[in-house]
Amino acid sequence: MSKVYARRRVSILAALTGLIASVGLFNGPTASAALPTPVSGATARSYLSQLTVATENRTGYKRDLFPTWITISGTCNTREYILKRDGTNVVTDSSCAATSGSWYSPYDGATWTAASDVDIDHLVPLAEAWDSGASKWTTAQRQSFANDVTRPQLLAVTDNVNQAKGDQDPATWMPSRTAYRCTYVRAWVQVKYYYNLSVDSAEKSALQNYLASC
Repeated sequence: MSKVYARRRVSILAALTGLIASVGLFNGPTASAALPTPVSGATARSYLSQLTVATENRTGYKRDLFPTWITISGTCNTREYILKRDGTNVVTDSSCAATSGSWYSPYDGATWTAASDVDIDHLVPLAEAWDSGASKWTTAQRQSFANDVTRPQLLAVTDNVNQAKGDQDPATWMPSRTAYRCTYVRAWVQVKYYYNLSVDSAEKSALQNYLASC
């Protein structure tokens, strides 16, 4: 093997090694995550067609029937876990409270640098879940729903936007950012389908309309 060829081979290997390392940087864990990716539009439309349509009933609802927040990992409770997942460059103290970082709210496009400006939204609100079937669940089942970090149910958003949403469903409230609406309704249907929750007629009609363009 000539010295020129040997040098060239070493150079190519070094370049490949650098490329692999850079790919690892892009594909590895990042400081910012997002809502677990919802099912596709086609799957959401299929799920929606299988949901029971029923009149909602709020009799007996109390928010504390859905215990929050619970410990998810180490010293981190559900809120702290989602703040770390959804934020960028989040720094936490020994009790897992966020001391710095930034949070982008996909509902309204705002970015916040204080965790106190951010709420953790239950995408399908707790009262809405109660109205559509959770009233029949055990407290343990309701706790699992209220702290579900696996499905696209919890999301860090601007606090006053979350408060304005309240317990509304897509027939009366949608994110102001139109670019996020497809993600929102796909997630909504996925959560309702997974938990075998019903929809009312206005809610189903709204979901069908939004999903038609997803």
